[in-house]
Amino acid sequence: MSKTDRNVALVAHDNKKRELVAWAQTNSALLEPLGIYATGTTGKLIEQGLNRSVTKLLSGPLGGDQQIGAKIAEGEIDLLIFFWDPLEPQPHDPDIKALLRIAALYNIPVACNQASADFMIQSPLLYGDYQPNKPDFSIYTQRVTPAG
Repeated sequence: MSKTDRNVALVAHDNKKRELVAWAQTNSALLEPLGIYATGTTGKLIEQGLNRSVTKLLSGPLGGDQQIGAKIAEGEIDLLIFFWDPLEPQPHDPDIKALLRIAALYNIPVACNQASADFMIQSPLLYGDYQPNKPDFSIYTQRVTPAG
């Protein structure tokens, strides 16, 4: 398999970090041709677990979720794998919702658990010439507002 220009973001809440690292290790051959972005501690753990370089951003609660969202908006991230913990309240829940909103807005596939991550990482679409439809924001960006 040759190196692709695709990048995946790996994010996990504290109670899901071990699960994400184990998943990444199991799928290391499939992750090999992909660039990996990750938030803070998750990035360190993934880097150690895979013994490869990871682009590490800030911790999620310190702005890392927003940084991942910005990378999505800039077209740098093609897949978001976010093992979130549905049983624990998160103090940065608005940031998480904003990240998921940006992923949906920019038509980026999102896996929120191991099963969905397995389906996505094994999809031939991830490694081929597939180009998802890019949204057309021209109606929004060219609108005229009362303020001018």
